Amino acid sequence: MAAHKIAHATLKGPSVVKEICIGATLGLLAGGLWKMHHWNEQKKLRTFYDMLEKDQISVVVDE
Repeated sequence: MAAHKIAHATLKGPSVVKEICIGATLGLLAGGLWKMHHWNEQKKLRTFYDMLEKDQISVVVDE
């Protein structure tokens, strides 16, 4: 009788190029989110100081 060949899954090591691409993508994504957060905070501060300069708001409590 002829022996049947059984295909077994062979385990490979990590792909360096794939790991670099995934790492770079995740890094750019996280950096982009952080930058958007930073821009939003700057916008809030700029708006606050503009309103303060135009006397629309005050940081002194009215008595």
